[in-house]
Amino acid sequence: MKGRVTVTSPRTAAARRPRYPASREIDEQTRLGEVYMRSLLRTQFRLALFVCTVLACVVLGLPLVFLLVPELRSADMAGVPLPWAVLAGLIYPLFVAGAWLYVRQAERNERHFEDLVERQ
Repeated sequence: MKGRVTVTSPRTAAARRPRYPASREIDEQTRLGEVYMRSLLRTQFRLALFVCTVLACVVLGLPLVFLLVPELRSADMAGVPLPWAVLAGLIYPLFVAGAWLYVRQAERNERHFEDLVERQ
């Protein structure tokens, strides 16, 4: 009786399906690409909704504050009634800050998405 013989093959791994990068999935609009895009759009929509909600609360809350605190209604700021000064001029820097924060966070979301797509 002869000794055992081990038979080996140069192919040690099973054949794998070629893996497409996520960017190709998005470009070809496959189901997986749709999932990636839906995820990005949902994240950006939540961000926009949050920023708009905060700004709306401030804009709608200021008249309520002036209504509930009568001392603020009678205060002056450089000869202009405080409610007018706040609602007509001082609110715009808040809008600019909100827009700046929105753009900054939206770009961060896009960078995270890009990293996710490149990693796949």
